[in-house]
Amino acid sequence: MKRLIFIMMLILTLLACKRERANFPPDDTGVELTSTNLPIVWIEVGARDIDRYRRIDARMKIIDNGPGNLNYADTVAHPGQRIDYAGHIALRYRGNSTYNDSPKKPYSFRTMDGTLKYGSKKKVKILGMGKDDNWALMAPYSDKSMMRDMLTYELMRPWMEYTPQGRYCEVFLNGTYYGVYILCEVVSKGKHRLNLDKPGKHGDALTGDYLMEVDCNDEPTYTSHYHPVSSKGVPYKDKVILFQYKSPDLEELNERQLAYINGRINQMEAAFASPGYRDPQAGYRRYIDVASFIDYQLATELGHNVDGYRLSGKFYKRRDAIDGRFKMVIWDTNLAYGNTKNCDGWRTDTWIYQSNDVLYGAGEVYLVPFWWYRLNSDPDYVAAVKARWAQMRAANLSESRIMATVDSLANLLTSHGAEARNSQAWPRWGQYVWPNYYIAKDYQDEVAYLKQWLHERLAWMDEQLGYVLDK
Repeated sequence: MKRLIFIMMLILTLLACKRERANFPPDDTGVELTSTNLPIVWIEVGARDIDRYRRIDARMKIIDNGPGNLNYADTVAHPGQRIDYAGHIALRYRGNSTYNDSPKKPYSFRTMDGTLKYGSKKKVKILGMGKDDNWALMAPYSDKSMMRDMLTYELMRPWMEYTPQGRYCEVFLNGTYYGVYILCEVVSKGKHRLNLDKPGKHGDALTGDYLMEVDCNDEPTYTSHYHPVSSKGVPYKDKVILFQYKSPDLEELNERQLAYINGRINQMEAAFASPGYRDPQAGYRRYIDVASFIDYQLATELGHNVDGYRLSGKFYKRRDAIDGRFKMVIWDTNLAYGNTKNCDGWRTDTWIYQSNDVLYGAGEVYLVPFWWYRLNSDPDYVAAVKARWAQMRAANLSESRIMATVDSLANLLTSHGAEARNSQAWPRWGQYVWPNYYIAKDYQDEVAYLKQWLHERLAWMDEQLGYVLDK
């Protein structure tokens, strides 16, 4: 009898612990927020556990009184505040390494006109961003500056056809303060994003539009006929290049559409692998928008992003009658700008497109696709890279403007205590957080490290690309 009572008590204790750990609360659940310059987001899920793969019903309310105005958590003492959104959402966790390796979890949510059972997706404006129903709440954790993604988007926005927008906010889940998040657009086909049409079944309509991604095998994939290569161009035959279907996803593609987009990728890669790959008509230029690939490469190299090219490598294709060439979209740079000790990610003096030797030696599963090696073996492409770098550096990628962008983002996070509250909820200063390279003592120290790293990276890239600062 005593043994049975003990087992029952143990089960109840384990269940209680599971409930305590449910929905991954912060280390300090008692953080208080009175006022903030950032929008305040409340999410209510009741007794439900948020799932990684299956969406659950939730409610969301966002208060945003606009630029220059504070937002108050006590809505009774401060009535009449502007409600930016209030309604149903379909919520789940998102991310790969950002989910698996961080206690602070990111979310994906769909705005809805009702519950999952009775409602449907509803496109809405959120925090000044264009109407859509597909959103992310990114949870900066290993990036202690909380600005690496936002910095990249801001720097590349003038150059690329589409770059996601995001807004810092402070999040409550079931009444508990969860810290600073980035409410962000998802790279998708919406009118205010990539504005992609649905591909048809025949003719020109069959040729677009498609959104694909070079990534891992956590979703259905198409396997390349080619392999990644070493810095000398030798194939790593035990490694593969995988493509995920993002929009339409695999379930939405019919047989003709699937055969078409797989075949188009085959044609592009065959052109890159061909001895005549530099030919203006028959080579790779027939299949890719060179300017888009250059912008993506410069963004990836500026951040020295170890995940660049090989993971979250989003690219899209419109119908041939409009522009049948593949174009790139920048996404996922939280480990960039010297933020990781892995695979020499901290260095300022190497090219990431040449990193397969290091990645392979470190046992990484996914390597940089071989086309980046081929591109940078083309003197005409390299000359265009150098010209574009000079154009960028003379504009918003001047060192003074980059540092001003860093200061502006840091000011948003510190001027009314958001960073301090987040650090109270998720203490990290002076502690190693995987896979950080630099262990900062406080936020100011982290920002100083980021700025010094950028200074060194810019100087090295200038030297390599032949850019001379006009004084």
